[in-house]
Amino acid sequence: MAVVLQIGAGGVGGVVAHKMAQNREVFSRIILASRTLSKCKAIADSIRAKGLGEIEIDAVDADNVESLVALINKYRPKVVVNVALPYQDLSIMEACLRTKTHYLDTANYEHPDSAHFEYKEQWAYDTRYKEAGIYALLGSGFDPGVTNVFCAYAQKHYFDTIESIDILDCNAGDHGYAFATNFNPEINLREVSSKARFWVKDSQSQYAQNFDLSRDSIYRKFEAKEKHFKLESNTQDLKNEPYFNGEWRDIPPLALMKEWDYPEVGVKNSYLLYHEELESLVRNIRGLKRIRFFMTFGESYLTHMKCLENVGLLRVDCVEHKGQKIVPIEVLKTLLPDPASLASRTKGKTNIGCYIKGVKEGKERTIYIYNVCEHEKCYAEVNAQGVSYTTGVPAMIGAKLICEGKWGVGSVKNSSLTQSLNECVNLASITDAKSAPSPHLAQHSNLAQDTRIFNAERLELNKDMPQGGEAQGVDSKNGSGVWNMEQNDPDFFMQELNKQGLPYVVLEIESNGEAKVLEDERG
Repeated sequence: MAVVLQIGAGGVGGVVAHKMAQNREVFSRIILASRTLSKCKAIADSIRAKGLGEIEIDAVDADNVESLVALINKYRPKVVVNVALPYQDLSIMEACLRTKTHYLDTANYEHPDSAHFEYKEQWAYDTRYKEAGIYALLGSGFDPGVTNVFCAYAQKHYFDTIESIDILDCNAGDHGYAFATNFNPEINLREVSSKARFWVKDSQSQYAQNFDLSRDSIYRKFEAKEKHFKLESNTQDLKNEPYFNGEWRDIPPLALMKEWDYPEVGVKNSYLLYHEELESLVRNIRGLKRIRFFMTFGESYLTHMKCLENVGLLRVDCVEHKGQKIVPIEVLKTLLPDPASLASRTKGKTNIGCYIKGVKEGKERTIYIYNVCEHEKCYAEVNAQGVSYTTGVPAMIGAKLICEGKWGVGSVKNSSLTQSLNECVNLASITDAKSAPSPHLAQHSNLAQDTRIFNAERLELNKDMPQGGEAQGVDSKNGSGVWNMEQNDPDFFMQELNKQGLPYVVLEIESNGEAKVLEDERG
């Protein structure tokens, strides 16, 4: 059993705390901390009322590293679960480094002054985390998170090589308001209003053309070439940018979409966005030629959002108002409903999954892995709507696997060259690219050689990584370091999804469009 410290008491935080309390055989002591102690108390009261026992609460300023270090030293947890704001990832990672404590988050770092998402500043901690002998798990939500694991699971069990991945995020819930966001309004609207992008291996291939997509007509209907202000802080210049032997291709926000028929939900308009899991999956899925991310939006949402953008309320930079500096999107966040308050009002379902094309034993195949979640059932269980639930449950699962030793220090990582080691040896004894294999591994000399080659190739490909992240993905320190979800063995996580309330379905899509069920874990 383990002590765990959770930082963050919003909608997702409430789910994480409830689910940890349901798994007392692993989480023997749960501490919930936030800047707002009243939010922690409300969650603790709910957990007690549901008969799940007691949790402890404390106050902390997650922007202040010294405050975080003092909190961690006070409780000495096995792992810190960060479900605070993405702006606070680096301060919490730094505090975990100083206290030599394992770390987990659900979303990558974002700079407060720029709507720009990338993992590099977190990957830069890899060398220091390895030297400290601690483990950081990045993006243990749903997307990123479960979607990464879906891809790793497909790679391990259903494909020799994967060529194309489309991540599909559909929320068909209805909260009854004219306009509201299902998670932090500032984070949500920054994400959606920023430029979209996808990755292709070959910019001249058919994958780069997006023949299956169409131009949006709803959002574009209110588009004007001229604005009375600049929005550069949200929508960076569009460009094609080299990345990991391929290329990012940028498009304007919400410019391309397609209709997608989601099981148990129906046909929804799905818009091409950029999402952070693309950045890591490109580096870790072998044979990949293209990866894209889509999210569903209705006409009312898009119309409201475009109007807010047109009047400047989506700006993330400071403006002067009556002698004071304000950030428009922060004002908007204050005006919109707290996402946690939507829980009791929201009806309907979510459907999030991965549509994956590739090759198995020389034959093309298409696999679709997805989860359907019902908002009403989530509220009945943990007082949250489905969007918070689908993020919070995977955060708890990631922490559970770390506490159980299935992921993290001492665990075997999931690369194409190391999966077969699960049954025979600890990867740590052979994965240092600069050392010879141990004598007792003589019978695995070919595999050891292949692993050293893999690590050498990874180091070569990592030349674009920041200082400190040059060996990210190379398991040279007994499983420690900074890791993304798909770099771990997916099977443990997939098993927990079924146990903890997010069962998955695996379909094979035949050439005639018919779907064949390969796995259905819904019971």
